[in-house]
Amino acid sequence: MLSKLFGVLFSKAKASAAASAPASSRKSSSALLPRAAGLSLPVRKRPLLAACLAAAAAMPFAAGAQAADDAAGYPDKPIRIILGFPGGGGADVLLRSVTPGLAQELGQPIIVDNRPGAGGNLAMDAVARAAPDGYTLLMGSPGLATNPFLYKDLPFDPLKDFAPIGMVGSVQNVLIVRPSLHIDTVADLVRYAKEHPGVLNVASSGNGTSLHLAAELFKRDTGVNIVHVPYRGGPPAMTDLLGDRVDMMFNVLPQALAQIKAGKLKALAVTAAQRSPMLPDVPTMQEAGVKGYTATTWNGLLAPAGTPPAIVDKINAALHKVLAMPETKKRFEDMGQDVVMDTPAEFGRLIKDETVKWKAVIEEGGIKAQ
Repeated sequence: MLSKLFGVLFSKAKASAAASAPASSRKSSSALLPRAAGLSLPVRKRPLLAACLAAAAAMPFAAGAQAADDAAGYPDKPIRIILGFPGGGGADVLLRSVTPGLAQELGQPIIVDNRPGAGGNLAMDAVARAAPDGYTLLMGSPGLATNPFLYKDLPFDPLKDFAPIGMVGSVQNVLIVRPSLHIDTVADLVRYAKEHPGVLNVASSGNGTSLHLAAELFKRDTGVNIVHVPYRGGPPAMTDLLGDRVDMMFNVLPQALAQIKAGKLKALAVTAAQRSPMLPDVPTMQEAGVKGYTATTWNGLLAPAGTPPAIVDKINAALHKVLAMPETKKRFEDMGQDVVMDTPAEFGRLIKDETVKWKAVIEEGGIKAQ
């Protein structure tokens, strides 16, 4: 757009300069302007130069006008948000809690399209291939940062094929143990595990899942030898933990809260940088002595790469308005979700940082998806 504009202005300026220049100056190519900063230009180029400089000065304004045009008519039809997890799960419930408000702010219906499978890869691939027009979005998850190292030959690049819009929510994980283990702190757990290497085990929702990786990060950062026991999903792992058939587990806090409060499980630490209002007396992993440890489950909106920034910003602004609504904050509090209002650039940096962190954990542990 801008190159075409500049070309048109240049052509018009050249024609104007040729028509207005004196005959003598049109014939002569030897008359030079006084040298300034080592630059010499023929006198006959002066009108052309002035016109080109004026065109160049106008380019930022043209860019701003183009950006405004990109978002001015958007959206004029329904928006589809593709989610790589089944209906009724945590990410699905989270997304559907904000879509009515988004639809109201943007003035168009929002369609939630559940496409579970391959750890979210099917959904990510569909959005990566979609037109970059703002009408097909992705509800992203930590799989953006982990799947490139868990699966071979992905047909998309999470860092190159998406334009981050903003985070929707983030939920803490919690390290829980069976009470019959008689371990009350992270320090006690680490001490026991080092004195009895390979004796303790940790359940997870499956190989390569965020809960498995949270456990692997803990093992790496504390230097303990704890056996991983993968399950097909979080509920069966929780069932065996409650039945004293496994020793511990990292789980999403809201899914373990009732059992913790009932005394059926003991919470040793939460995994975000700050304590959870749901368990204010439970320390963070960093407070418990594991420096730098964080492992949260986050979800956010992304568009296909190449989506105009003005459209990305418009969706981000609408999302922020929804997240700031009192009813949204109350709903998030009930779900154990933290409200995070970030910019597209900040969300993009989070994904890059998570990619670096989990790449090291996955490669050092030799972890593969189920």
